[in-house]
Amino acid sequence: MDLKNDNDIMQNLKDAYCSDEFIKEFFKLKEYGNSKLLVQLLYKHREKLLDGLHDFQKKIACLDYLIFQIEHELA
Repeated sequence: MDLKNDNDIMQNLKDAYCSDEFIKEFFKLKEYGNSKLLVQLLYKHREKLLDGLHDFQKKIACLDYLIFQIEHELA
């Protein structure tokens, strides 16, 4: 990805499920050349996505347990 190409960055942020508000904030910080805050903003979004992933993993584990219990009763 070309970090100088705003279209590439925009697509990457959209692919990462960043909100329009997040994207506006990102480009505002980029315009001011504040790379440290850009990285912090991206890490914050990454953490949010990871928390969501963990929530889905817990839900899948619950279903797996229920499937195991039902299959165990059938055996």
